[in-house]
Amino acid sequence: MILKGKHILVGVTGGIAAYKSAVLVRELKKQGAEVKVVMTEMAKKFITPLTMATLSQNPVLVDFFDPENGAWNSHVSLGLWSDMYVIVPATANTIAKMATGVADNLLLTTYLSARCPVMIAPAMDLDMMAHPATQQNIETLRQRGVIIIDPDEGFLASGLSGKGRMAEPESIARAVSDYFCSKEGSLLGRRILITAGPTYEKIDPVRFIGNYSSGKMGYAIADALGWRGATVELVSGPVQVKAKCGNVKVTKVESAVQMRDAATALFPDCDGAVLSAAVADFAPKSVADVKIKRKGDDLKIELAPNPDIAATLGKMKKPSQFLAGFALETNDEMSNAKAKLQAKNLDFIVLNSLQDKGAGFMVDTNKVSIIDVSGAVSDFPLKSKLEVAEDIADKIELLLKD
Repeated sequence: MILKGKHILVGVTGGIAAYKSAVLVRELKKQGAEVKVVMTEMAKKFITPLTMATLSQNPVLVDFFDPENGAWNSHVSLGLWSDMYVIVPATANTIAKMATGVADNLLLTTYLSARCPVMIAPAMDLDMMAHPATQQNIETLRQRGVIIIDPDEGFLASGLSGKGRMAEPESIARAVSDYFCSKEGSLLGRRILITAGPTYEKIDPVRFIGNYSSGKMGYAIADALGWRGATVELVSGPVQVKAKCGNVKVTKVESAVQMRDAATALFPDCDGAVLSAAVADFAPKSVADVKIKRKGDDLKIELAPNPDIAATLGKMKKPSQFLAGFALETNDEMSNAKAKLQAKNLDFIVLNSLQDKGAGFMVDTNKVSIIDVSGAVSDFPLKSKLEVAEDIADKIELLLKD
């Protein structure tokens, strides 16, 4: 519920991409925002007010007044109510009117009255988008502080392909949440290091030693901290997931040595770190330059221990920093986790067990216990990894307040 309590006004203009505005409203509502919608008369030709009213759970405003009873729809009140005004799609016509101060409909008069940040997502055919007049109008709005969500390249309604396709609703919703996180998050000004995913230790050009880690837990923690305003340095092994928060900067690595080097370079300038990566304990002593061919029935690979990233950062840790780790266990879970907590100089450790159904690798849920350096244990029920990430973020906030 990143946008809980926020008032978001969505303006919809008359373009074929108007149908995407419905998905945007749904995304904003999912993040906890209260949403109102104002539409142009032309927008009603592409998507109905009934659809938008149903999704926003508020009446849709189109005209300056209700012709049935004369009730006035105040653009001034709308502007004062809004914490952000998002116009999607923003057609070439509406962008031109915004740039020159034309106020011939409720959407535009509200723009001129708004005291809140304004964000637009342009959408039009590629030639209209590339036209010098459109480019100049967009630049004028940008200089005035309007946030521009650049259109994507792709197949357009005209049948042409190029730049002009409206950004996807999920990307626009993320831009809205990122804006507020960058201005008022509870961890604003903090810089936190996260490691996530597996490491791959090469045997030859086509084979490696690895594990089943998907990186979902580490990426969820990175997003949770980023959405609270922290600048997050995410050092990631090979994964298929992506960070959703714009405050997360990802450094891609493959091996344990690469992850160690990236983490140790970043850690001194961070307030702390959460080491959630599943780092391979061993790597082949030598890596073949070419694919190893089968010769007989046996293949022996000599292994050497990988660097211990947690222990390395534990020795580097300053009194002003925190360090947290993960313990994924299959037996003697609590004793193993407490031993790791002490040995690595951690401030807390997150324990999960492969004995628990729904916890561990390749799933969207996790069941954890958080053990701090005093020995206190907090047990949590099975939750989504996003919810677990919020619990870990809460723990970090408490540490940083002490």
